[in-house]
Amino acid sequence: MATVFQNTGRIVSDRQIYLNELALADMAEPLGFESIWSVEHHFTDYTMCPDVVQFLSYMAGRTRNLKLGSMVVVLPWHDPMRVAEQISMLDQLSGGRMILGLGRGAGKVEFDGFRLDMGDSRELFVEYGEALLKGLESGVMEYAGKHYRQPATAIRPAPFKSFRGRTYAAAVSPESARIMAKLGVGLLIIPQKPWREVEKELREYNTLYREINGTNAPQPISAGWVFVDESEERARDMAMRYIGGYYRTVLDHYQFAGAHMKNQRGYEYYAKMNEKLAVYGDQKAIEFFADLQVYGTPEQVHGKILEIHRQTGNSGFVGVFSYAGMPHEEAARNVRLFARTVMPELQKFDAGAPIDRATPLPDHRFGHRFAIAAE
Repeated sequence: MATVFQNTGRIVSDRQIYLNELALADMAEPLGFESIWSVEHHFTDYTMCPDVVQFLSYMAGRTRNLKLGSMVVVLPWHDPMRVAEQISMLDQLSGGRMILGLGRGAGKVEFDGFRLDMGDSRELFVEYGEALLKGLESGVMEYAGKHYRQPATAIRPAPFKSFRGRTYAAAVSPESARIMAKLGVGLLIIPQKPWREVEKELREYNTLYREINGTNAPQPISAGWVFVDESEERARDMAMRYIGGYYRTVLDHYQFAGAHMKNQRGYEYYAKMNEKLAVYGDQKAIEFFADLQVYGTPEQVHGKILEIHRQTGNSGFVGVFSYAGMPHEEAARNVRLFARTVMPELQKFDAGAPIDRATPLPDHRFGHRFAIAAE
C-alpha cells in the first residue's frame, strides 16, 4: 500500500493530514501488506512528501518485515551523491528492505521551485541514474558527463546488498521506457493510458532490455487507486468522486493543459496530451483515468487487479487507498475491507506463472482512446 499525503482543498491542516496518513501507514504490516510506499512531490497540496526516503526511514523503525518502496525519488531534483548515501543508509537501517523507485519528474512548479530547466530533465535523469546505479553496485560514485561530474568518492555506509532486481523507474513516455531498459531497471506502471498501449510499450521495453542486458527484464510493478465497497453502486459513486477528484489534482499540479507543455524540450509525448485535453476536455480525461483504476465490490476489485496482471505481467500491485480529501474514516474502512476480503485471495496467486493473453479485453472497459499521463 502507498500513502500519498494529499491535502486537497485544505479542508484540514497539513498536520492532520500527516496524522491521518501515518495512522494508515501503521496499519500496513498488521493487516498483512508486504510493502509500504510513498511518492516525492513539492510545493503544492498535490502530495506533501518532499523526502520519501525520510518517510521510509521512519517506517523502517516502526516495522519489522515490511518492504519500503520509493514511488519515486525524482533524480533531477537531487545531488546523486547525497541520494546514494541516503539510499545506502536506509538499506542499512532496514536490513535491506528498500525497493528503489526512480523518476525524472514532469511538474513545472517543482522544476521552477528548484530553479531547474525542465528541458534538461531527461539528460539529468540518464546521467544521475547511471552514476547512482553503478555507485550502489560498486560502493564508489564516479562519473564524468555533460551535466554531472563526480570524482571517485566512497559511499558510506557502504551498500551491503545489490539493488539489481529491486530497482524500478516510472516511465510514461515511450522514450523514457527505452531509457529504463538501457539503465537495466524494471518499470513502475501507473495506469494512465489505454492498456493495449501499455502492453505494446512493455513488449518493446522487454525486447530492448534483453538485447542490451542479455537477460529478461524484471517483472514490472503496477500501482493503482483503489476504492472497495460491498455495494457496487456506492463503489462506483465514490470512485467517481474521489478517484476522479484525485485526477483533478493531477491536472492542476502538472498543468498538462498549460501552454508550456506544447513546446517543452524533452516532453514531446506530453504535447500530445495537451492537444487531447483541448479536444476532449478535463471531464472526459477524469472519467477515463477513473475507469483505469481499481474500484468495485471485493470480487470486482480482485478481478480488476488480475486483469492488470494479465495485461502487464506485474509481480506486485501497490494500492493507494486515501486521496482527494477522502475522510480518514472512509480511507481506513477502504484499507481494512481490501485487506480482509481481497488481499488473501491475491496472495494465493502466482504472479510468476505463464499468462493467458488469448482473450482480449473489451475496449469499453477502458474508456476513450486518449492518454493523459503524469511521470
